[in-house]
Amino acid sequence: MAENGNGAAPEQAQQVKMQVLGQFIRDLSFENIVAQKGISNAEVQPDIQVQVSLDARKRAVDNQYEVISKFKVTSNNSADKAPLFLLELDYGAIFHIEGVPEEQLHPFLLIECPRMVFPFVRRIISDVTRDGGFPPLNIDTVDFLALYRQELARRASAQKPAEQVS
Repeated sequence: MAENGNGAAPEQAQQVKMQVLGQFIRDLSFENIVAQKGISNAEVQPDIQVQVSLDARKRAVDNQYEVISKFKVTSNNSADKAPLFLLELDYGAIFHIEGVPEEQLHPFLLIECPRMVFPFVRRIISDVTRDGGFPPLNIDTVDFLALYRQELARRASAQKPAEQVS
């Protein structure tokens, strides 16, 4: 095998190029149930649940992909389970990606891309909860790899019963 002068083989794997072309809020909803009921925030002890789902699709332009991260944050009073607030955020980003092998593209889109824009999502959620009269909610970092693996396992288990029925 020939070398190219710097000791590296000429047929190296193509380098991955990723660029965030744009970010946007597709949908945002914040329901402050405490304010609607006239309850003082001092009377509550929140129990917060965060659900995350992801979606990705190829765009009409070569090497461009749109990735949507969907967050649903519910807060209930620990004492009586009464709802305090509900926040739903669909956050999108458009990426230009080159050099990712086809078989690795799906996990790349649903792990690396959401990881890149997560700090912006965290900031929006923090600002909205603070502006809604609650302490700013700084959600924990999401393990997008674990989320991806859970979704693969869910899909695999959903297919098994369907195959047995046939």
